Amino acid sequence: MALPSSELSALLADWLPRQRWFAAKGREVRSVGVAANTPLIGGDGAGDLLLDHTVLAVEFADGGPVQYYQLLVARRSDTRTELDHMTIGRVGDRIAYDGLWDHEVSDWLLDAIRGGLTVGGEHGDVRFVPEPGAEIPEGVSGRVLGVEQSNTSVAYGEKAIFKLFRRIAPGINPDLELHRALRTVGSEQVAALQGAVEGTLDGEPVTLGVLQDFAANSANGWSMALASVRDLLAEADLRADEVGGDFAGESFRLGETVALVHDELARALGVSESDPAELAAGMTARLASAAAEVPQLTEHVDRIQAAYDALAAWGTPVPVQRIHGDLHLGQALRTPLGWFLIDFEGEPAKPLEERVRPDSALRDVAGMLRSFDYAAFHQVSDWEPGGFSDPDHEAHQEAQLTWRANEWSARNRSAFCDGYAKRAGTDPRAHSLVLRAFELDKAVYEVLYETRSRPAWVPIPLASIARITSDTDTDTDAVG
Repeated sequence: MALPSSELSALLADWLPRQRWFAAKGREVRSVGVAANTPLIGGDGAGDLLLDHTVLAVEFADGGPVQYYQLLVARRSDTRTELDHMTIGRVGDRIAYDGLWDHEVSDWLLDAIRGGLTVGGEHGDVRFVPEPGAEIPEGVSGRVLGVEQSNTSVAYGEKAIFKLFRRIAPGINPDLELHRALRTVGSEQVAALQGAVEGTLDGEPVTLGVLQDFAANSANGWSMALASVRDLLAEADLRADEVGGDFAGESFRLGETVALVHDELARALGVSESDPAELAAGMTARLASAAAEVPQLTEHVDRIQAAYDALAAWGTPVPVQRIHGDLHLGQALRTPLGWFLIDFEGEPAKPLEERVRPDSALRDVAGMLRSFDYAAFHQVSDWEPGGFSDPDHEAHQEAQLTWRANEWSARNRSAFCDGYAKRAGTDPRAHSLVLRAFELDKAVYEVLYETRSRPAWVPIPLASIARITSDTDTDTDAVG
């Protein structure tokens, strides 16, 4: 039974912006249209369940570029109670809802990937592609995980996890591309790829979803770090290295893992060079855009720009390669076997052409260093709301929580770099001028993000910018 696209579009104009994974919250939606639709389950003689793969084209009142999202639109005569929160509305003679929450749909997806199913559609095939030699589980039902913001994942027992990319763009998603590359070098630092769902958008290949090993019995690096910070701040008379929840050993091992993944990506996809002036020009453009929107950045612009100018004047090409692109503690899982890195998409807000561009490994290092700052000082902002009234950390040395958070951050940043240096053979701190520029670039992005999403957190990156720019140490060694 064909999906009534016009009826669905009318309902989605209200439903879509309320979803947590919708990437344009705060923008007025002008229209939601069905750009492509491929029936997956249903037809003459079909049972009660109908399922379509639907690509939505979202236009905005401000005239910005069209954004594409995908849904697995399921329809039944009546929905079960547990699916009420995913109901879109009545379409034709059935109730339409987001099908990922339906066990029958998620089970069908796993079977389709295992069987290598291809379903033809008016705008191109939807292909369910198993990886050669992958052991895809059977006889397990899926359950939706509620931890993601930009995508939706379904876990199948403790064997596999399927991630559906909600916002899509023409081209191969780096999360699939890099996992396939890492598989060729036998990487054990990422969850093994089991399969993918691929299709076509605007005449180009598009990645719709990936199936990977599920890291069972794992702990998220961000949660572990927060627990360590809480342990320290709760102790009035112990230093970071004396607290039972000291995280430095894990930070060291995480540094080793990141260095190993960088080496594996370099071996799989190669290394090239970039003009430091070109890198600095991109940072300058992002700074100007952020400062125009966030007045609190104004007093820091000159010092930030000085760091970028120093990078631009760097006389040696910077080695670049494929990297993670959005590395932080939340992208690391501690398993019984060690650390795993996850989610190689890069920053979802960036265009795909930027996310697949080779970059310095120091950008990933800077992202993780910033994450240690966040773990420490977001806890202080909860416990001591007045602790960031002045963005200069040094002005608050008398505030014990702030002082101890500084201690925790410095200890774990150092341990991470020690671990990275041990595995890579070169210490990222040896190139402080370049690393400083990448940290500032990340902090500027954070200020803009927090201004838009979590204004109470803006003082955290502002404080870090003040600290980084107050350090006038320079690096004269070559980068390499």
